[in-house]
Amino acid sequence: MAYYLGIDGGGTKTTCALGDETSLLVSVNTGPSNITRVGETRARESLHRAVREVCAAAKIDSRQIRRACIGVAGAGREEVANAVRKIVAEMIPGEIQVVGDTVTSAEAAFGAGPGVIVIAGTGSIAYGRNSQGQTARAGGWGFAVSDEGSAHWIGRTLIHDLMRAIDQRLDDANAMQATADAFPLLRKIQAAWNLHSLEGLVRAANSHPDFAALFPLIVAADADDMTASVLSRAGNELAQLAAIVTRRLFANEISDDPLVQVAMIGGVFRHSLTVRESFRRDLQKLDPRVEVKPEIVEPVLGALQMATTGARYRTPR
Repeated sequence: MAYYLGIDGGGTKTTCALGDETSLLVSVNTGPSNITRVGETRARESLHRAVREVCAAAKIDSRQIRRACIGVAGAGREEVANAVRKIVAEMIPGEIQVVGDTVTSAEAAFGAGPGVIVIAGTGSIAYGRNSQGQTARAGGWGFAVSDEGSAHWIGRTLIHDLMRAIDQRLDDANAMQATADAFPLLRKIQAAWNLHSLEGLVRAANSHPDFAALFPLIVAADADDMTASVLSRAGNELAQLAAIVTRRLFANEISDDPLVQVAMIGGVFRHSLTVRESFRRDLQKLDPRVEVKPEIVEPVLGALQMATTGARYRTPR
């Protein structure tokens, strides 16, 4: 029997799914495998572990895998795609296709049909395809200049807003303790980064930290006015990315169905109701033709589908 492998390689985790000709058999999660974020050594560790664990769970040998499809951010760059392909080839001898996570996400959401996907995980991007096969993207240009609404953006924006609030309250050095008492979130962030002072937080925040790691505590503190505001703004930022793509691709679309289908992907959408509601509300204001699918799409299922069928789509740059 032939087996097929789909992998979604993210900046926070890697999801690996194994199936046969007709069904999904098993899936596992391991560590991050986005090479541009975590480097080749850690990506290799996560990808190798994913293949080992999914094969062990299915009680098969990796040499039985006929074809694999790996979706990962940055695969539009040849050096990234080649590096990921080489790593996976160390584990399986079958055919290996490496594409962008936008491609596997669109496959999971719409198959070969038209629609727009918005990914909001460690990073973010909007990508779409119309009925003529034309594609467009917005965002996803990296943490320093883009990735609006992502977990990284949310963590960095919260610290920005927190520091602004502290500036407005901190009249002198003697008010430091009162400031910490006034902002319980400050203590939680310090604990998450193992810090003990405001000065330490400032140094850490300016030393390229993992802002995305703050996302779970931000979601847990959603009732706080500051965190609720940041999460709502994240939804708005993601809506603006989606609207750029819907307008570019569907401005002159003639169809029996006037609605433009939009799908949500990634942990930010999955774990934050505030982001989902803000995204849906603001996107429909920006483009009333939009219909947002209620479920969160799993990109790994698109990767598995592409591996099973041998479907091939160009990864957008």
